[in-house]
Amino acid sequence: MATVGNQLPTQAVSKPTSGKHGNVLPLWGNEKTMNLNPMILTNVLSSPYFKVQLYELKTYHEVVDEIYFKVTHIEPWEKGSRKTAGQTGMCGGVRGVGTGGIVSTAFCLLYKLFTLKLTRKQLMGLITHTDSPYIRALGFMYIRYTQPPTDLFEWYDGFLDDEEELDVKAGGGCVMTIGEMLRSFLTKLEWFSTLFPRIPVPVQKVIDQQIKARPRKVPQKETQEDEDGFAESGRQGERRRSRTPRRTPSPRRSPKRSRSRSHHRERERHGPSFDRELERERDRQRKEREGRDRDRERGDRGDRERRRSRSADRNRERKRSHSGSRDRRSERKEKERDGGDDRSRRKDRDHHKDRGTERERSRDKKSRGETDDRRHKDDRERHRDERKAKRSSRSRSRERRHKSGAEEKSRKRERSHSRERDRERDGEQRSHKRSRSKERSHHQRESSNDHSRHRSSPSIE
Repeated sequence: MATVGNQLPTQAVSKPTSGKHGNVLPLWGNEKTMNLNPMILTNVLSSPYFKVQLYELKTYHEVVDEIYFKVTHIEPWEKGSRKTAGQTGMCGGVRGVGTGGIVSTAFCLLYKLFTLKLTRKQLMGLITHTDSPYIRALGFMYIRYTQPPTDLFEWYDGFLDDEEELDVKAGGGCVMTIGEMLRSFLTKLEWFSTLFPRIPVPVQKVIDQQIKARPRKVPQKETQEDEDGFAESGRQGERRRSRTPRRTPSPRRSPKRSRSRSHHRERERHGPSFDRELERERDRQRKEREGRDRDRERGDRGDRERRRSRSADRNRERKRSHSGSRDRRSERKEKERDGGDDRSRRKDRDHHKDRGTERERSRDKKSRGETDDRRHKDDRERHRDERKAKRSSRSRSRERRHKSGAEEKSRKRERSHSRERDRERDGEQRSHKRSRSKERSHHQRESSNDHSRHRSSPSIE
């Protein structure tokens, strides 16, 4: 189990069957989040730089070129984009729970490398790159976030004494070597305002023992610079001692102990980077003091000039006030004289203005009334025309209905008359047929009677 920052514990992913020396890299922790802080991950995924520009990069070499041109530090947030002043506890800058900011291009490109699923050969190309130290730094950070804790020292072992320098802080001000950065990766959990994946306690103990057992090499340039600095400090100390009287040594401090030994001890504890930071801090404090002194001198000069200008302005204002009061008195007298005439003129003007405004209002009312009357008349005429049109349409529809009804009635009558005629004809035909049939039957009877008579007459004879 491995905990990442303030994330929930996640199970470690098993290594591939290819082994340690295969080209496929194992992944430790979460396969989706790369064990990043949740706030950093959400800012990376929502940043337009990652969604638009990095989305177009599809190959490993394109991402390496982007790192070479865009990365200038390895801090997770850009300078001035995240305010953590006054936050304590779980809202501190280390925990990553407080307010977010603008995520750095370095971490966007780091997660882009994770999406490419780097091989062992590609990762070795990153950490041994010769063009930029930031390419190497992102490769080492990729190892710290994704590789198992037991393999970290084996990855970093050959680079713990690397002397290549880089500035890891946003905005500058924190220069360190690759070796110092890797030692902080192995021994510290915090990195500026985020957390690395936690290393198990037994593995951390083994790493600490291996780092202590490994002798640390001091670069030759730093030793020469330190010797030159000590020589200059010794000369300055001798000059100061020659000018100032000697003091008796304090009982607490032995005369044999010198400042150089304490300086050597501090240098052994903190390293050459600590000495550089101390020198920079002293230079900064000296510059601040000089700036304060200059500001004070400028402020004193400004105050003197302001006092002089104020006194001159006061004298001028007094003269102007006296002359202005005289002018005001004369103006008041003239106004009092001309006040009656002005008032009468103003009244006449106001009266004429009122009359003009009343006339204009009456004209406006009349014009409005005329327009309203015209509108009403037009509306009435329209209503009348509409009513007439409706009535005419209704009368036409009624006439059409009446005509159609009369035509239908006449048609019905004609049909009934034709039917009656047909019936009469049929009756007449039937009566003629009956009369003919009766006549025929009568003739047949008469003819039969005549025959019978003729037959009976010879017999009688």
